[in-house]
Amino acid sequence: MANLKISFLGLGVMGYPMARHLVNAGYPVTVYNRTTQKAEKWVNAYGGTLALTPQEAAESADIVFMCVGDDKDVRDVAMTALETMKAGSILVDHTTASADIARELYALCRDKGVGFLDAPVSGGQAGAENGLLTVMVGGDNDVFERVKPVMDSYARHAQLLGPCGSGQLAKMMNQICIAGIVQGLAEALHFGQKAGLDCNAVVEVISKGAAQSWQMENRAKTMLDDSFDFGFAVDWMRKDLSIALNEARKNGSTLALTALVDQYYADVQKLGGGRWDTSSLLTRLK
Repeated sequence: MANLKISFLGLGVMGYPMARHLVNAGYPVTVYNRTTQKAEKWVNAYGGTLALTPQEAAESADIVFMCVGDDKDVRDVAMTALETMKAGSILVDHTTASADIARELYALCRDKGVGFLDAPVSGGQAGAENGLLTVMVGGDNDVFERVKPVMDSYARHAQLLGPCGSGQLAKMMNQICIAGIVQGLAEALHFGQKAGLDCNAVVEVISKGAAQSWQMENRAKTMLDDSFDFGFAVDWMRKDLSIALNEARKNGSTLALTALVDQYYADVQKLGGGRWDTSSLLTRLK
């Protein structure tokens, strides 16, 4: 499999280390980033090939991975890459975006004889750095089976969940869960502080029981220390929750808690916390 030619489009917080894992796994990797200096830095650090345009990056690739910003970025970069992608190649989008854009690109790729997977990830920057991402995938099984061994370079778990769009819908569920859990944790810590408890000691106890969560294990202490300058930014979470709330309006589901927490994140943005970690929900309670 290492003789496959791989391209990676978008070297942001997630894409930069993900592409590195592909090199470490032995794949020849060509990278493209809108800010060329960042791609140059990556090539200087890890080798591989620098491309100045998505077309150049994609023209000889067997698999093109991309991880960019939002639906508009996905459409712009993907359609540009498709200008040169060869029949039989595969485009994999790791961006958290809408199910609509995934279905749109699936149809465009199918018409060109190119495979497509929507494959948003969970695990944050730490997961990307450590090669421990979870990948939620939508698309065709035969395409997924060809890509999965390559994804395993940076993923601890990658799973096909259904037809195109299913990966994005699953990521919406993921973000809905996180929003509610973080708000519950913030309220619990706020309550404990007001009650005069040693919240670190309480968390040590309750994290051994039914209240345990990844957020509690990894964020409770930093929340109590008022440390929020890391991790998954509030601005990004609001983008993701907006996608979920828009999908809910279309499918008739009720996301009352998600809508409320989204507005709480808006409050954090007003406090200047757009780039703070999502655990900064605690700040609005103080």
